[in-house]
Amino acid sequence: MRCGQIAAGPGTLRVLFVIPGEPQGCSMIFARRQAESLERQGVDVNLFHLRSRTSLLDLAREWRRFRRRVRRVNPQVIHAHFGTMTAWFAACAVTLSRQRRPLVITYRGSDLNATPEGAEWRAWMRAAAGRVLSQFAALRASRIVCVSHELRSRLWWRRDVALIMPSGVDTDIFRPEPRERARARLAWSEKQRLVLFNAGYNPGLKRLDLARQAVALVRNFLDDVCLEVLDGRTPPERVPELLNAADCLLLTSDREGSSTLLQEALACNLPVVSVNAGDSRERLAGVRHCAIVERDPVAIAAELARILKVPVRSNGRDKVRDFSARRIAGELYRIYFDLVWPMGEPAAEGVRAQAARATR
Repeated sequence: MRCGQIAAGPGTLRVLFVIPGEPQGCSMIFARRQAESLERQGVDVNLFHLRSRTSLLDLAREWRRFRRRVRRVNPQVIHAHFGTMTAWFAACAVTLSRQRRPLVITYRGSDLNATPEGAEWRAWMRAAAGRVLSQFAALRASRIVCVSHELRSRLWWRRDVALIMPSGVDTDIFRPEPRERARARLAWSEKQRLVLFNAGYNPGLKRLDLARQAVALVRNFLDDVCLEVLDGRTPPERVPELLNAADCLLLTSDREGSSTLLQEALACNLPVVSVNAGDSRERLAGVRHCAIVERDPVAIAAELARILKVPVRSNGRDKVRDFSARRIAGELYRIYFDLVWPMGEPAAEGVRAQAARATR
């Protein structure tokens, strides 16, 4: 048994994760990894992927499928891993169920953040409707998790039960490796200066245009500067290798919850240049060879040029305990535990002691 792992037994917690999207691919990979971290802590985690969130007919089918899953798993806690329809779906489920189970909701960014200016009106309406569902779902939540302080400030109510907790990074997967070794496997040139950028599924929100402008300016001062763009199709297993092979991670988003990739970069000691979005300022505080910059291509290019001129690694891993997957899993365990076995129940004291040891 690993140090801090909670033994399975009569006190084992059963939790049902509700995750938007399909179980395949890299969408919501951080939620699936969080489930794996909790399982290592001894929690019995079952995943329900809400495959459709727009069609009423499909939602009715998903409702029946969800009820069958609940009857089979009999979870003690339901945890929705996004706001909008995902959280609303889970909130309706726990409200209408004969057995009132506690509901935990994790808000991650676009489920509460305002829509960026310039969005097409249909996209703006969909995003606005999603934010309203997020806010009303919060009224049914027993506990709320927000991945940054900025995100919690956007809640209309229930801030008193909202905790700040990033998704967590598996430090066994994301760890420093010599850049030369990672580049050799990727067949990348040693001479190139490589800037990593995550466009995800929404390059407009992530401001790929701004990243390209900044890198174009850097090329006026430095040779062989390359912008390596990740999108929603990038296999998750490649990400640690890409982080270790790159010279810098660049974030230029209009809005963020808490960038998981930024935390993964810190765990790999990769320098980061970021605008002030989400919790990037907090995460980069005190980390060498990193910078918070204005959302301006000239300012971004200046910091990129400084870091890329003589590539070195950061000391980001020194901060990894703040957002390690093991620590976050322990914190979630204690939340679940306190919802299922409130203080004062003698039968639960042994399991409570195990929960406390898990977060040390």
